[in-house]
Amino acid sequence: MISKSGKDFDIILITAEYYDDHPLSPSGVISRVLEGKGYKIGIIEKPLTKEDYLKLGTPKLFFAVTSGSIDSMLHNYTPLKKKRSEDPHSNLSLMPDRALIVYCNKIREYFKSAVIVIGGIEASMRRFAHYDYWNNDIRRSIIFDTRANVLVYGNGEKQILEIAERSRKGTELKGIPGTFVISKTLEEGFELLPSFEEVKEDPLKFCEMQKLLSNKKNLAQFYDNNYLLQYSYPEYTTEDLDWIYSLPYSRRLHPNSLLKMAKFSVVTHRGCIGNCNFCSLKLHQGDKIVSRSERSILKEIESLTSHPDFKGYIDDLGGPSANMYGMDCADKCNQECINCNKLDKSHMKLISLLKKARAIKGVKKIFVRSGIRYDLAIESKEYIKELSEHHISGCLKIAPEHFSEKVLTLMNKDNSRFDEFVSFFDSINKDKKQYLKYYLMICHPGDDEKEIMKLKEKISYLSNIESFQVFTPTPMTNSTCVYWTGIDPNNMKRVNVIHDYKTKKKLKRIILQEIDNKKSRS
Repeated sequence: MISKSGKDFDIILITAEYYDDHPLSPSGVISRVLEGKGYKIGIIEKPLTKEDYLKLGTPKLFFAVTSGSIDSMLHNYTPLKKKRSEDPHSNLSLMPDRALIVYCNKIREYFKSAVIVIGGIEASMRRFAHYDYWNNDIRRSIIFDTRANVLVYGNGEKQILEIAERSRKGTELKGIPGTFVISKTLEEGFELLPSFEEVKEDPLKFCEMQKLLSNKKNLAQFYDNNYLLQYSYPEYTTEDLDWIYSLPYSRRLHPNSLLKMAKFSVVTHRGCIGNCNFCSLKLHQGDKIVSRSERSILKEIESLTSHPDFKGYIDDLGGPSANMYGMDCADKCNQECINCNKLDKSHMKLISLLKKARAIKGVKKIFVRSGIRYDLAIESKEYIKELSEHHISGCLKIAPEHFSEKVLTLMNKDNSRFDEFVSFFDSINKDKKQYLKYYLMICHPGDDEKEIMKLKEKISYLSNIESFQVFTPTPMTNSTCVYWTGIDPNNMKRVNVIHDYKTKKKLKRIILQEIDNKKSRS
């Protein structure tokens, strides 16, 4: 049972986002997974008062706490550290700054002996010592500030079920794959990272730590007579994902949910093989693709056709990059998939899925709105044709990010086939009046006025540059390491980094002016 009222729950989940019974909602998925194994779940969304925390009573097993699908500081502040609440155009429902710390400390106040489990991306990416952009300093692991018993990193379904089972049996919570705990002793088989004091005081030690970060290892970090222990990430399989997404989500959304435009979206896979240096996916979902079976996806789409609110349109079919479906690693090696000569870039599994999905009775159109990796898509012109003919309406999103080789190298992005992709896409979409929409990033490490002029020159030839983002250093990413230390951890070379807001605003104005000029010329 999942409920927002009543008492006598096994687990009470507290979330900083509105609760949606939906497969794209972190709290929605975790709740359904636990319920699917027989646990009684209570939900408290966005608690403010003491009464909010107390209304469901004390859970039999533990509190599970998450800020949701985004770090609360990234959610609440712009890249220039302005409060989003002061933006009259923002429709975001704000959460407390450092939501996990706020919620967990309240639980400790009202339920002193309760077991607390934290998870979600805020916990995941703050599990070790990390640079915090909003403090402009190195913060200790969030497990200390929350006083949580266990931290779950990455997707947490397998972990939360193991925690629940051990809690029910009364056994200890150490040693669970995909979790993170505080220990007085260092266990055997752990690789030791530089200590908190070392990374706080020495940029070279911070870079050393960055190179060692991985989901695939047992890692430890010393801190004030304690060790932080990360147990390596569990293997998620196609069968795991098929079960998770087969659960009976009602797709009932909160009135203020941010998922309204994705109510009938379908997830095809997890993970990303892109390994962009500014992205947190590698150390959260992982750098390997795990795809659902075609049968599972088609069954979900078939079930949606009987939903009372379904009008025949699948809002989005994909994952972090929609066209990585089926690009699972067969050898389970530790190499980068995207550069592996064994990677199947034919897109044939995805093309087969798309053709079968749109043939389902009751489906009028299936959109691919989550964006694609064009450097992979250009390997299969049949896929681009399939996408253009049946699965976009108006525009397709791609993310070249920048056009300076210097900046792109620091981003770990390859735009060498950008023009080839654009040319081919335009050639088959001219009569359809469909176009590309580009995502760009400025002020990334390595960027400056000279490099931004290369970006400006390139976009002067491109249409539909409607938006771009200013780089925001988020915890644990490679780009954030460069931002804080001024050193590329991959080669230990110095990198110029823009820290002052005046220069960031100047570069922003250069791009905005070019966009405005293009609009006036058109």
